[in-house]
Amino acid sequence: MTRLWSSLLGVLGLLVLLVGINVLAETRLASVQYDATATKIYTLSPGTRSILAGLKEPITLRLYYSASLGSRIAAFGAQADRVREMLRQFAQLAPGKINLEFRDPEPFSETEDRALAYGLQGVPLEQGGERVFFGLAGSNLLDDERAIAFFQPDRERFLEYDLAKLVYDLSNPKRPVLGVMSALKLDGDPQAMMMRMRGQQAPGGDPWAAMMTLRQSFTVKPVATDVSAIDPDIQVLLVAHPQNLSDATLYAIDQFVMRGGRLLAMVGPNNETLGTDPQTGAPPAVVSSDLHKLFAAWGIEYDPNKVVGDLTGAWKVRANSGGRQDSVDYVGYFSVRAGINHDDPATADLQEITLANPGFLTKKLGSDITLTPLLTSSDHSEVLPAELIRNNPNPAKILADFKPDGEHHILAARVRGVLHSAFDKAPEGSKEPYKAETDGPANMVIIADTDMLSDRFWTRTSEFFGQSDPTPFADNGGFVANLAGTLAGGDALIGLRGRGTVARPFEVVDRMQRDAEAHYRQTEQTLTAHLDETVKKIADLRGGRDGSNNAALNEAQRTAIADLQKDMLSTRTKLRTVQLDLRRDISRLQNNLRLFDIVLVPVVLLVLAVLLALTRTTRRRRVRT
Repeated sequence: MTRLWSSLLGVLGLLVLLVGINVLAETRLASVQYDATATKIYTLSPGTRSILAGLKEPITLRLYYSASLGSRIAAFGAQADRVREMLRQFAQLAPGKINLEFRDPEPFSETEDRALAYGLQGVPLEQGGERVFFGLAGSNLLDDERAIAFFQPDRERFLEYDLAKLVYDLSNPKRPVLGVMSALKLDGDPQAMMMRMRGQQAPGGDPWAAMMTLRQSFTVKPVATDVSAIDPDIQVLLVAHPQNLSDATLYAIDQFVMRGGRLLAMVGPNNETLGTDPQTGAPPAVVSSDLHKLFAAWGIEYDPNKVVGDLTGAWKVRANSGGRQDSVDYVGYFSVRAGINHDDPATADLQEITLANPGFLTKKLGSDITLTPLLTSSDHSEVLPAELIRNNPNPAKILADFKPDGEHHILAARVRGVLHSAFDKAPEGSKEPYKAETDGPANMVIIADTDMLSDRFWTRTSEFFGQSDPTPFADNGGFVANLAGTLAGGDALIGLRGRGTVARPFEVVDRMQRDAEAHYRQTEQTLTAHLDETVKKIADLRGGRDGSNNAALNEAQRTAIADLQKDMLSTRTKLRTVQLDLRRDISRLQNNLRLFDIVLVPVVLLVLAVLLALTRTTRRRRVRT
């Protein structure tokens, strides 16, 4: 009986302890959180925290969410929980500065009318059914309004960016001025837009997604490519793909930097978005860009006739390989992941940048500048002549001849130091007063690629209830906007972008597969060349090019043709064997990974559990004895 009462008291004490722990957790630990994800996707970035800490006036955030949406589609319910949780985190970090309102807009209610007035999007779940809402509307004391029309599933990984950007816009009505000088049609092609309005096919009329990203944070001013002076209101000057700039324009850029202006220069050996010459219909004669006169004076070396190819992160493209269409690693197009500088505030939170035929940067011998890499290639990269990737490149042949040099080439860098003017005096007729050098260390960024701005290299356009929505799969837009933000002095902008890409590829497996494919392509090229030569020899013999008659081949010729046909069959067999070996190696690697995930891990855990049980049993026996 005593033992029974002791057991009951023990159970009762345990229940009291559990209730006490729950009460303590509810009252004292409700705000304590731990993010166990590898990339900390649930931890607010420093930029977001800076924005929230800097709020001076209250803002109101109203979440309009239809409960019926979550009950019908569970994924939206989970997403709504995450939105609410992040909004509460925002409010906790800015006490008294963020007012939260959660509303369920019933059909034909005043709440629904208000949601529509804010510009939120009502989506019908079925034909003729009621509209549901899942959007956010924000306002400040000056009645400025910002809204997220609908939290689309494809953008869930960009939730922090979308929310923090809305808060920033409401708390910072005045934006930095960004000047944009470019030979590219970043703001779209008006002629193409007019043609589309007339029902004609004309791609490329819309503004580029990178420009739309920049306009979210900056007041953008176009700057002509033939200016002789830079507007003094411009704080940051983006020069993208400069071509054939006059000395007067180069002087204007030079003096802008000498006066303390911040420059973001993007040059590249080969731009694929220039299109065709409107007069001749042919591709432009010059596809590269450079600021050689300025770079040489500032201590920067860049060769517009050299490109960097990288096997790590190379894109798969369709290409002609051995007389057939095949999927090939094109080393000219690649994604940079490990080569992102996470110590720089502009790139700290970025996960992936995609590049297309980039160049590389080095510091000029004897220069006093500091060249800090922002993007670098992997050690599986090689410097190639730009001619290889111009005018219909052959990805299979480029891959077959590819020989990594083991170097990490600088693809984008921050340049800091006292700079000297590229001019001895002001050009004749210039209105800019001459300044020989910067007063202090200049701060600029140079990127050796311009195609990275093109939509096709970092976004996918999807249709959402009749509206086109470019969804990023890489951080290119955020990369450029972050850099412009740091140059403008807006460090709080840095953490707002680029936290959405959370894919973590199997880098070791990818490298093994790419190395195997590169070896295969080299063998394939050799066998294909031998096969072509054999076929040519047979054709020569049958055509009587050595003086014999096609109708009456001599015995030696017939024997030679028979031997060549055997060689041709043998070569084709070897080619098929190489192809099968490649597929077999990749399949074996995949099967081994599946075996490890599905079988070996549970077996290891089972063995550990058995060993633990045996250990406990042994200890108990020792205690009893």
